Amino acid sequence: MTGITLTADQIRNAPAPVRQWIEQEVINSLGLAPRTPAVAPAQTAHLVACSEDDMAGVLEHIRGTFPAVNVLFEFGRPGINYGQPAVMTFRLMDILHHTRLQEIGQVMTCLEMINQALTVVRKDPSARFCSFDNEGHCLIAPQTQASIAALWQDMMERQQAQQTKADDRIAPAA
Repeated sequence: MTGITLTADQIRNAPAPVRQWIEQEVINSLGLAPRTPAVAPAQTAHLVACSEDDMAGVLEHIRGTFPAVNVLFEFGRPGINYGQPAVMTFRLMDILHHTRLQEIGQVMTCLEMINQALTVVRKDPSARFCSFDNEGHCLIAPQTQASIAALWQDMMERQQAQQTKADDRIAPAA
């Protein structure tokens, strides 16, 4: 066996395919490769484009599970859009890092909870919020990402309005 050492700058400046290969090798060597989620057979399950109402319904179903809520809102961030039909990709390792979960298995459990909540909201057992590729990415419809971002924005605006009202009640009259 031969080993090599690369600096962070060397990795950062490497061509994208090389960086992706290094990332995949590290994921595999650490045993962090995602488990295949328990989902319906591929021919019956389908990725759906979710509306803001769909996402609000999903949020209502998972509200009591803080890690799943964190994972859901990770998809409000911009992802990489590619393919025909277009999908947005998110690295599972990034989701793991941003949500401060301990292992990919916990991210996968949260994603399965979100998928299950969507099947209830949509009343469609074959609807899927996300799917996965073999390189550690989670895939969602671009409309779903936009809906999650809009839901987050709406929640922040409502919270700000409530805070302003509370501040107005507390402020002494001039």
